[in-house]
Amino acid sequence: MADNVEQCRAVLPSCPADHYRHSTCLFHLANSLRRRFEQQGVPSDLDEAIELQRAALLICPPGHPHRPTSLNNLGISLYDRFKQRGAPSDLDEAIELHQAALHLRPHGHSDRPSSLNNLGLSLYTRFVQRGTPSDLDEAIELQRSALLICPPGHSDRSASLNNIAAMLHHRFRQLGALPDLDEVIELQRAALLICTPGHIHRSASLINLSTGLYTRFAQRGTPSDLDEAIELQRAALLICPPGHSHRPTSLNSLALSLYGRFNQRGLLSDLDETIELQRAALLLCPPGHSNRSMSLGNLGISLRNRFRQRGIPSDLDEAIELQRAALFLCPPGHSHRPASLNNLSVSLLDRFERRGVSSDLDEAIELQRAALLIYPPGHPNQSASLDNLAISLRSRFKQRGVPSDLDEAIELHRAALLLRPHGHSGRSSCLNNLALSLHHRFEQQGIPSDLNETIELHRDALLLRPPGHSDRSASLINLALGLRNRFDQLGIPSDLDEAFRLFAQLSYLSHAISRRDLTAAKSWATSAEETNHGSALLAYQTALKFLDQHVTLLSSSSHHFDVVRTATASLAMDAFSCSIRYGALTTAVELVEQGRAVFLTQLARFRTPLNELFMSGDTGATLAEEFTQLSFRLRTTFDQSTEDPSPQIRQLTCNGKTSSHASACFPTFLGFLLPPLFSDLQKSAEEGPVIVVNASQYSCDALIVLSDQDPVHVPLDIVQTEVSELSSEFQSLSEQFGSSNHLLKLASILRKLWRKVVDSVVQALKDSKVQPGSRIWWCPTAEFTLLPLHAAGPYEKKKDNLSDIYISSYTPTLATLVRARQCVSGDASPQHFVAIGQGDPDGGRALKCVSPELAAVAQRLGPVVSSFTSLEDSDATIQGALDALNHNQWLHLACHGLPNRQQPFESSFAMRDGPLMIKDVIRSNWQNPEFAFLSACHTTVGDEKSPDESIHLAAAMQFSGFRSVVGSMWSVDDEVAQQVVSAFYRNLVNESGRLDCTRAAVALHKAVRSLRKKIPLEQQIVFVHIGV
Repeated sequence: MADNVEQCRAVLPSCPADHYRHSTCLFHLANSLRRRFEQQGVPSDLDEAIELQRAALLICPPGHPHRPTSLNNLGISLYDRFKQRGAPSDLDEAIELHQAALHLRPHGHSDRPSSLNNLGLSLYTRFVQRGTPSDLDEAIELQRSALLICPPGHSDRSASLNNIAAMLHHRFRQLGALPDLDEVIELQRAALLICTPGHIHRSASLINLSTGLYTRFAQRGTPSDLDEAIELQRAALLICPPGHSHRPTSLNSLALSLYGRFNQRGLLSDLDETIELQRAALLLCPPGHSNRSMSLGNLGISLRNRFRQRGIPSDLDEAIELQRAALFLCPPGHSHRPASLNNLSVSLLDRFERRGVSSDLDEAIELQRAALLIYPPGHPNQSASLDNLAISLRSRFKQRGVPSDLDEAIELHRAALLLRPHGHSGRSSCLNNLALSLHHRFEQQGIPSDLNETIELHRDALLLRPPGHSDRSASLINLALGLRNRFDQLGIPSDLDEAFRLFAQLSYLSHAISRRDLTAAKSWATSAEETNHGSALLAYQTALKFLDQHVTLLSSSSHHFDVVRTATASLAMDAFSCSIRYGALTTAVELVEQGRAVFLTQLARFRTPLNELFMSGDTGATLAEEFTQLSFRLRTTFDQSTEDPSPQIRQLTCNGKTSSHASACFPTFLGFLLPPLFSDLQKSAEEGPVIVVNASQYSCDALIVLSDQDPVHVPLDIVQTEVSELSSEFQSLSEQFGSSNHLLKLASILRKLWRKVVDSVVQALKDSKVQPGSRIWWCPTAEFTLLPLHAAGPYEKKKDNLSDIYISSYTPTLATLVRARQCVSGDASPQHFVAIGQGDPDGGRALKCVSPELAAVAQRLGPVVSSFTSLEDSDATIQGALDALNHNQWLHLACHGLPNRQQPFESSFAMRDGPLMIKDVIRSNWQNPEFAFLSACHTTVGDEKSPDESIHLAAAMQFSGFRSVVGSMWSVDDEVAQQVVSAFYRNLVNESGRLDCTRAAVALHKAVRSLRKKIPLEQQIVFVHIGV
């Protein structure tokens, strides 16, 4: 193409202005430049082509035989420049030129169809920009005229069919006349028949037909229309390989169809594929490309919607940056500017709703007012613009309480609804938005008519969102809450009954579960609790089912932790309390397990042993191999890869659930995919009872899980606010340990913990025939996780504390303990031990007793284990520690522990060259780890906002495979640690002379008892045992 341009340039000097071929030379050079622009997108080529075509037109005066062609060519180039830059004057001039050309090509002229097409397309484009109906009607009539003179077999017939179809499609979107839409599809099918495989326009024809089918699906809901549309888009993409000029369009078209299916059915895999396709399309639209602004905007919209589904802040931040870039490419006067303003404003509003930054809200409103000013009355996008501005004003009312904002919002919503008549695809959202604003005004002013209208609007919206619609849960919950409010006002029982019938429909949702669905189910549970309705337990079960389907599949990166934290909140604890009140004790255990430690539980699931599945035949082996590879990827790329593995996780889950072979051959595999049942969780109590201690806003309870009988309920004489106060008091006190004597305050807290919680549990254990000296496991929830339950007692002479009666261990979840019990090493397997000590860490305070501590461990264990490795000082680096753990199953780690309660995945052990973080532990692939003694401070201290997620150093070690872990709840005195360690390892060796990790709790218990008179109380109770 470049060579052709230069050849034409070389010829031009030989044809000066007075030469009879001068206009022909100008024509050829202009056409070459325009073709090169179409290939490479360089704006200067198009500008030069236009100047040459203007010069050619000047030497083709009226009556000149080449004048119609010259008018036509200049019109086409100005139209192309308008599409690139959006200057209205270019489009107006193009229309005038095409009208003049058409006038010179009367009926019977061979080029008349071409002129009819060009003028029709230009008028249609002006309609799209300005919304003048007469432009669209004239464009359609011109295209019909063109079709009449393009009979079957004519080379322009397929283009004419497609053009009429595109214009009728737009008129349908404006006026909603279904006959227009049916004609669109008929025309596009006829065009596709002409564009057989190999035809230059086949990909465009496939895309056009798919667009018509998708629109009809949106109107009538016939799934086959949508699925056919996507298949056509995929076929179009196949014939647009990398390098094809239509590939960006094809990528975007398939992306938009998949995005539409996501909106309808809620399949996250469709949204993920949409984003992948849009990223690929954007790479093909570099800076300066005419479609770059559109591509930036589309990707931004999809990322914003994924944020709405999953709540990942980085998606929304990226969406805003993309939409700012798109807006920059749409200066005032550009046809895409109002849409770009709206897209950015909606994303800013979402960020305001998430983070509460007022400047985001103010900017959103400013952008939306600017967009609305550009759209003339009757423009197809005016209703969306009105609706968006109204939503932002409602948000500002909620923040600042200015009544005029809410009144304006309601008026704008009403105006938008008038522009979305029955049959309009956006009517349901418009009804919903108006209802929400009226509901807010009812809450402010108490006008009954506002509430009644709210309910009727929500009814209308629900009718437009049938089962399977991704927004159905929002309509169900909104209508139910409106009816609930009216019941509160008027006390009409039928309103409350209808509200809970609507709530109950949430348990039957058939689309893929989103964050909004989970929020809806939680609202149901709250309403049931507030009204003491009998559906409360079902509501919690539904919410936790949604949680498992939605959140756990996102838990492959710490970037999702905020999503998990928000989604779980107090849900599991309240569900536990509800189950207790209903007498459903085994259900209580299942539900609390399902909603706690969600993040690490998901990662631990991907360490499930698959030996049976590998041996179960080809299908099972394939599934196991896929699972193993994904598991390895999840661990090794944790927090390092920008690729989101969620689609692969979802596909693996689908494969597992649909494989009856896997289910029959390896039931445990489906157990990995599904929440555990009580019969599975009860196995955690095989070696001793597990006590779940729960704090909920509704009640505080303990439940003792026993191996051979139903759970035992122990009501606790404490309420959640007291637990919170006691926890805060203890946390404040623990920060002062070591600086002065706090024995009296500490003893007071431990007595209260005994009196309010532990004493009644001990009595129930005794009643259940749990003998003194037995081992017990604590599984605390909420604020109880921060309290030293193992150290509770009366602390009076001649009275036993808990540690005098039972030997305590902890477990973050019951399933974790079950997994630890299942991973038993052989009696004759080699025992490789590594002791890692870092007394002089990078930037940290020196620890003088680390070397003597490691020497004591070596002295005790060197003769016992198969191999003993010691890493100290310069050898105790991040990589050195990780490498050592790849070859050793037993670990003693003496160093500083550095908790990070705001960013728990950055909690760490201090090595010589920096922090060894929880992230590094999660990425590990250690083989059969057995035991870890974490002789470091704060190793059981996790996230301050969500202690139930158990993101702390000790739990990370256990979830990474260590069956038994000793950690610390607060600061450990360096010298005390040395004494405890020496006494501990004395008791870890069993009768056969081998290390036994199941003896760790007893060994710790004996070590502390032997040192009671030598060390202060807070150091006696600082170490805790987790696991088997």
